[in-house]
Amino acid sequence: MPSSSTQEVIITWATPVFFALIALELLVARWRGRRVYHAGDAINSLGLGVISQIAAVFSKLLTLGIYAWCVEHLALFALPADAWWVWVSALVLYDFFYYWLHRAGHEVNILWAAHVVHHQSEDYNLSTALRQTGSGVLLSWIFYLPMALLGYPLQVFVVVALIDLLYQFWVHTELVGRLGWFDRVFCSPSNHRAHHAVNDRYLDRNYGGILILWDRLFGSFVEESDDDPPIYGTRAPLRSWNPLWANAEVYWATLKDAWHARRWRDKLLVWIKPPGWRPVDVAARFPKPAFDIRRERYHPPLPAALVIYGVVQFALLLGMGVHFLDLAKRLPASGLLAYAGFLLLSLGALGVLLEGRRAGFWLELLRLLVTAIVALAMGGWFAVAQPGVGFAIAAVYLLSGVALVGLARWPMSRTSNEMPRAL
Repeated sequence: MPSSSTQEVIITWATPVFFALIALELLVARWRGRRVYHAGDAINSLGLGVISQIAAVFSKLLTLGIYAWCVEHLALFALPADAWWVWVSALVLYDFFYYWLHRAGHEVNILWAAHVVHHQSEDYNLSTALRQTGSGVLLSWIFYLPMALLGYPLQVFVVVALIDLLYQFWVHTELVGRLGWFDRVFCSPSNHRAHHAVNDRYLDRNYGGILILWDRLFGSFVEESDDDPPIYGTRAPLRSWNPLWANAEVYWATLKDAWHARRWRDKLLVWIKPPGWRPVDVAARFPKPAFDIRRERYHPPLPAALVIYGVVQFALLLGMGVHFLDLAKRLPASGLLAYAGFLLLSLGALGVLLEGRRAGFWLELLRLLVTAIVALAMGGWFAVAQPGVGFAIAAVYLLSGVALVGLARWPMSRTSNEMPRAL
């Protein structure tokens, strides 16, 4: 019977396909003479995808446990899981409720605080599709409870949710143009490019996951225009490669505004008003710069060797992330929390390093040394009790430390100067 574990297995097996398609997109873009990827941005997006999967492991009780309880105790009907019409109607209904969740994510600040992660990238490519929130599970489950009340079985819900999610991967590309009638019915690359744009004409439009018909029906559709090419990102740019800060930035900004607001009413409204709304007294005392669509994009200059180092280190962390998902059902809670903490802090340290900040060098060096020490002390690696594995991991990370120190001493380019100054 399909379940949350089935979802984990499918995501794990889909990961190589995602990366193969990313590589294909990169090759096609180069063949066409276009640059659609920047290393820091792509690593940041993919790291956020890893964090979202880590968060999902710990959120199942909330997202699926409540749904299962409602189906068992509150459902109006007992819908059969072996009827084709149940599956088809479930997919359509899920996409309908996804539309309203997605729309609310742009219209209610506390929901935007979670969803903003998906929009922070100033690139638009397949890695952006994997850029997912780690905190969206806190409130998103509420929007799907009507399906539980109607009696859609948990296994049906899990599978259609995965179908809706996987469908949206391919629409995150600039390399697929208009598709005629398809654009009028389904969410397509053209429609979704408009959704990710910060241009006035595109702002807060095209929320559909699979069907764009919802937007046409509820007045939120806009067509992409060649006269106004989409500019990507957010109107309050992240300007960071740290995936931990990416998840926290809007929550932190909202907390500060709530703290500074003089009226208790405003302390509440700042969470439920649309994104960008601020109490008058707070905006006057703590003004923010006006949005400028012509702003310079965030692209810290980095030596090519440091970019290669970052790609290699992320690949190692990605492999560990897949290993973490594989252990999710077998590792004790304490071990799972420790492994998750290691991955989160590691991705954060790598992100700060790729920002070209001095603190990033020391954080990354500390991460490498701690990883090597832990691998040796464990005589293996989380649930892998093989000393050879521990020695191998320690060797890789000690060599990585040597490489990092070497990079810090080698003058890479005129733009970055010597690494100690860049960091």
